[in-house]
Amino acid sequence: MFADPPFESYEGRLLIAMPDMPDPRFARSVILLCAHSPAGAMGLTLSDPMESVGLHGVLSELDIATASAPDSRVLRGGPVEPGRGAVLHGLDWSSEETVGLTESLALTASIEILRAIGRGGGPQRYELFLGYAGWAGGQIEAELAAPGWLLGSSDPALLLDLAPERRWSAALLAEGVDPAMLATVSGHA
Repeated sequence: MFADPPFESYEGRLLIAMPDMPDPRFARSVILLCAHSPAGAMGLTLSDPMESVGLHGVLSELDIATASAPDSRVLRGGPVEPGRGAVLHGLDWSSEETVGLTESLALTASIEILRAIGRGGGPQRYELFLGYAGWAGGQIEAELAAPGWLLGSSDPALLLDLAPERRWSAALLAEGVDPAMLATVSGHA
């Protein structure tokens, strides 16, 4: 009898949609995997800014003053629970709810960080997300075995200085893939 291979967590790594991505919701997307275990995975889409929602609007809905916070974009984290928020940020701020993801990024999904941002005391570098992408146990591994995703190993923090619309091509380039050289469909040998 053969033993199952040991589980490898992809937490902190990037999922980069390839041109033959079968799910149109994730076309040209870059997702930071925030949690991955045998039970499933959760990630945030780094490349999908929301058109009509800004930080001030979200804070106002939560009755949080915005006197010290500049308005900024909000990103669509994924199709699951679009009313649920999370903040991806640098390590210069933390609370009991903060989870470290990489050597330079953490995730906090509490109202406490939004209050801190509203009064100007939050992290210097952050992105606010509404919703997330989720996978059941074994689903992400099955999707990675089929066409559609590239599992990246580059530093996701490098993408945060770029506009969300530029993150897909930058993520591919960081992995050594020229987006201009990709075919829109892949074949089978």
